[in-house]
Amino acid sequence: MRDQLKRFIDQMEDNSIAIIPAAHEKTRSYDTEYKFRQDSDFWYLTGFPEPDAIAVIDPKNKRAPYTLYVRPRDPLMETWYGRRQGTEGAQKNHGADKAFPSDKFEKDLPKLLDGHDKLYYRFSVDADLDRQVLAYLSGQRVRRLKTAYPPHTIIDPTIILGEMRLHKSEQEVEMMQTAATIAADAHILAMKKVKPGMTEGQVEALMEAFMKDKGASGVAYNSIVGGGDNATILHYVENNAELKDGDLLLIDAGAEYQGYASDITRTFPVNGKFTPAQREVYDVVLDVQGKCVEYTSVGNTVKARQEYSIELLTEGMQKLGLLKGKTADLIKKKAYLKYYMHGVGHYLGLDVHDAGRYFTDQEAKNSRPFAPGMVLTVEPGIYVPADDKSAPAKYRGIGIRIEDDVLVTENGPRNLTAKVTKAPDEIESLMQRSSRK
Repeated sequence: MRDQLKRFIDQMEDNSIAIIPAAHEKTRSYDTEYKFRQDSDFWYLTGFPEPDAIAVIDPKNKRAPYTLYVRPRDPLMETWYGRRQGTEGAQKNHGADKAFPSDKFEKDLPKLLDGHDKLYYRFSVDADLDRQVLAYLSGQRVRRLKTAYPPHTIIDPTIILGEMRLHKSEQEVEMMQTAATIAADAHILAMKKVKPGMTEGQVEALMEAFMKDKGASGVAYNSIVGGGDNATILHYVENNAELKDGDLLLIDAGAEYQGYASDITRTFPVNGKFTPAQREVYDVVLDVQGKCVEYTSVGNTVKARQEYSIELLTEGMQKLGLLKGKTADLIKKKAYLKYYMHGVGHYLGLDVHDAGRYFTDQEAKNSRPFAPGMVLTVEPGIYVPADDKSAPAKYRGIGIRIEDDVLVTENGPRNLTAKVTKAPDEIESLMQRSSRK
């Protein structure tokens, strides 16, 4: 049994049972599907890679606390769509105590749930499974059977799973470091190869092919490759414009390895040399980013780090002439939102925006302190729209973001993505030395 599953069982309430579904394949168009990716919670607990499975976790069942319902072996379907583990593989290769065909689950549901006080189940993830669970509970209520004892309380399992996933184990950190290193090397490759006349899409293809070649399952999210003023669009994913001499290129791209994500952003000149104006904005963002990396330390909080980034960037914007006035007044008026409109970072793990609460109360007043094992991004930025006539002309159309993945440790922050340089002189030197002609 996986360590994560054991720890989940240890935190379940007495006389409870959990039902955790896998993801389903999703139609891309007509009769073709998107490449399958497993549900993160299901993967975290089971490591089972196939769609349409259901994990049943019942600590009260001492002989078989962990049961998987999976797609059965089917020679015809496997000829068309690939091999299946089946019930035998679910037990032999994935640690299930028992395994049954998935089409047996609905019939088994009453005997699985009967006699348990609490059910760990998350609604609105799997509509068909919601129907089955609700039909059983409604049926018991209508019948008022004195011999049936269905759960009287339903608990969202993400209350436990979010906390578990937030604090990474040593093994998880190793996988995240691998994902980070693959992505870092891809960014370095882009710096070496980019030149005027290439397209954003060519850079995207170059990086993503490299990631897969180095062992990544693919990208952790849709890559953002924005040249010129495309970099001022936060989630720009068209990636189809030509890269022009004199422009900056912002690349936000990460690799996925064994389900774990990396998330890196670097901004650099297409021709290998920052203009004075580009360097001025870049230096402000770089200074803030470095300070916020150091701030990602035990004892500081998520909210305080965001406020710190706002204060530093507001001061930087004043220095650049983008904002005018007293720092405190500008922050109070949220004037910075014109050029910095997102958070300074987020949790990272199996999901790019990973599980875990940012506050310790419902009123969102008490921000969560950083603790060892957390991994967060650090990604301040300044984005000056090309048509912003209130900004100095030399800065219009410049978008800069710098992002690293940082592990919180007892000995201070550990930058998992430090391999890819962000120092402007080093970027220029790397690009000038490479064979970019």
